[in-house]
Amino acid sequence: MFTDPEVSWTGLTEREAAAQGIPVRVTRFPLTALGRAWTVGEAEGFSKVLHDPETGRVLGQAVVSPLASELIAEGTLALEMGATLEDLAATIHPHPTFSELTLEVAEAAGGLPVHVHRS
Repeated sequence: MFTDPEVSWTGLTEREAAAQGIPVRVTRFPLTALGRAWTVGEAEGFSKVLHDPETGRVLGQAVVSPLASELIAEGTLALEMGATLEDLAATIHPHPTFSELTLEVAEAAGGLPVHVHRS
């Protein structure tokens, strides 16, 4: 949706996964931890990734952020090719950019967040 901030989604939602009996793990990464968001004064939002808890395969992604309509393409490709969190985390993302949001949420889901405190 072309709102402010933009909202985009690809793949399964938590409700759809539950209705289909598909186990998922959900991880969120806040835009406030993204350097590029601060440099342009747009730090409201997040990315959320749903993945298979056994294999790490990406099952869905949401993005609430400036440029979300463009950022979701990487999540859509991940779904199409059966990518895992490791695949997303191993993909080079320039710094500082909004595209790092997908890298960061994948790293956080894999237990390797660099820019947020793990509790």
